[in-house]
Amino acid sequence: MTGARRDSCDVAVIGAGMAGMATALFAAERGLSCIQVGNPGGILFASGLLDLFGVHPVAERRLWRSPYAAIAALAREQSDHPLARIDASSIRTAFEIFVAALGAAGLRYAPLGDRNRSVLTSIGTIKTTFGVPLSMVAGVDALEARPPCLLVDFRGLREFNARQIAESLGHRWPDLRHRRIEFPGTEAAPELYAAHLARALESRQTRERTIALVKPLLGDALAVGFPAVLGLARASEVHAAFEAGLEMPVFEIPTMPTSVPGLRLLGALETAVSARGVRRRHQASVRALAFDREAGTAALDVEGVPGVERVVARAVVLATGRFTGRGLTADRGQVRESILGIPVLQPASREAWHQRDFLDPSGHAVNRAGLAIDDAWRPLDADGKPVWPRLFAVGSILAHQDWMRSKCGSGLAISTAWAAMEQVARQLRGTGAG
Repeated sequence: MTGARRDSCDVAVIGAGMAGMATALFAAERGLSCIQVGNPGGILFASGLLDLFGVHPVAERRLWRSPYAAIAALAREQSDHPLARIDASSIRTAFEIFVAALGAAGLRYAPLGDRNRSVLTSIGTIKTTFGVPLSMVAGVDALEARPPCLLVDFRGLREFNARQIAESLGHRWPDLRHRRIEFPGTEAAPELYAAHLARALESRQTRERTIALVKPLLGDALAVGFPAVLGLARASEVHAAFEAGLEMPVFEIPTMPTSVPGLRLLGALETAVSARGVRRRHQASVRALAFDREAGTAALDVEGVPGVERVVARAVVLATGRFTGRGLTADRGQVRESILGIPVLQPASREAWHQRDFLDPSGHAVNRAGLAIDDAWRPLDADGKPVWPRLFAVGSILAHQDWMRSKCGSGLAISTAWAAMEQVARQLRGTGAG
């Protein structure tokens, strides 16, 4: 590529969603130089909660208290699922390192343990999850004990209605009350936005005025819940100030996407990977990818701002996601992998993509389409052989899983990223199969 800028690295990660971020983080943790290419916008839709594994079998909608017991059952009954390929010890290690990195970047999580937790949602339902931000964990405890509790919302914030939550849960939590207040300084605003409130609450004066409005409403409450707007970059400071000012546990309830917890998660991940030396090419894409089998390197033509760059890498990880992330595309006839045209495991015909019933509890076959891999997390060609000895795939682009229905999105991303990086490190050190 004449005239293009050039750079090189041990590992090129294509994708900047949860799987791509986890892969870049784990590459840097292993001392490998890393360039990451992709648009991280998908993380903005995250709730901040980290699902490991919650539902199995999908058709029965069975919720599990222990994600590790659920994965053990999955391994017995569906051994081709990506999570069934990873031992529990590796999953634990991956999550601990990932959460520790977020904490060091300012987004602290409650200790993980071995159990899933139940979390209130902004529409009054209950979500099963695994990793819970520290600002939300008092809500887990309150939901379990159900003491007198106050939920507060703000006039004009349409995405959160404390009354709806309280009325939805009234039959199981009779001492759950709700109140609405005016957010300080917004009395003339017809509509409020969560990110604006979060930034405003990083002002000590706005915090104190908000706390002063809530205090007279507490009554017999032993905990207080708010929409997840208690700060953005300084969320830990804001949350601590609310607990100190109200003199009781305070918890956030995740709101509808795009949300403040998604912004926090993205910010913490960007801080974590950048602090470890990952060179990020955000808002960029891979225009072409070619392999030099003699040199043992891959060449990525990266298109974005500014211009085009040639990146030469010793290993490449596809973390491009499915349809939303554009790792997979579909036409009238079939599903395709978008960069190299790698064969996609999928139903034999389009007619078999979906069940007749849109809400069929077993889900739809197209949502289990993806790349087949070998035991080293390398995608396979039409002959069942690795496309290239050091091309790997992680996250939702992998076949045999329906992460949305299994409630395992973060678990799939983080765990497969860890497992694949183990293989990458082995091969780059010359101890793995090539």
